[in-house]
Amino acid sequence: MARKPRRMMSQINVVPYIDVMLVLLVIFMVTAPMINPGQVDLPSVGQNLAQSQDPVQVILHLDGHLTVLDTHQGSEEQSVTRDGLVDRMGVLHRSEPDRPVVIAADRAVRYEEVLQVMDLLKKAEIKRIGLLARGRSG
Repeated sequence: MARKPRRMMSQINVVPYIDVMLVLLVIFMVTAPMINPGQVDLPSVGQNLAQSQDPVQVILHLDGHLTVLDTHQGSEEQSVTRDGLVDRMGVLHRSEPDRPVVIAADRAVRYEEVLQVMDLLKKAEIKRIGLLARGRSG
């Protein structure tokens, strides 16, 4: 009796690979809930932050004009141009270099305009710039 020569097998057997994938899937499903993701503790807007000095308020209105409220100079807003803002803040920076400046913008003002005002304050070399937000009541 003569033996037939073995034919080459041209197919791959995927059953062992499926078994390995199922084992890996079970391992990941069991270990995933045990991994502790990094926690980031963000500050709350509703909290009042203590301020050491009265900041100068640069108020950006919806129509685009600027006013400055400086409680050391008086309690009324003074209208300024964008070039006048750089000059006025430069004078303020030379007299009180650590005094903060906050930008109070109307809610509907475009974010780009707020960034332009921040850029003007940076040109005047103001180091402490913030954004004024209304706290949540209740």
